[in-house]
Amino acid sequence: MKRILQDDLIYEILSAVEEIPRGRVATYGQIARLIGRDKNARLVGKVLSMSDHYGQYPCHRVVDHSGRLAPFWKEQGTLLQAEGVELKDNDHVDLKLYQWDC
Repeated sequence: MKRILQDDLIYEILSAVEEIPRGRVATYGQIARLIGRDKNARLVGKVLSMSDHYGQYPCHRVVDHSGRLAPFWKEQGTLLQAEGVELKDNDHVDLKLYQWDC
């Protein structure tokens, strides 16, 4: 079976996520730009959805372009709040206040 994702790309994405400071969030697109793949925000999301196979990474600090939390990950908001990130509502982070300036 052909490998769609190479391990070095996966670890490049996870390494970028690991740099997000506590109390800050980044978007999928922001992580994609950091690794030189501007148009691959969905790829970042795919990798993060399987990150538990590669170790412990702060994937809860990554949200979509509007600050929305991952729809099927109820613990994400709790993890962010434990780091001091306040939610605008049950599903969104205020990017103006909490987006990582990298």
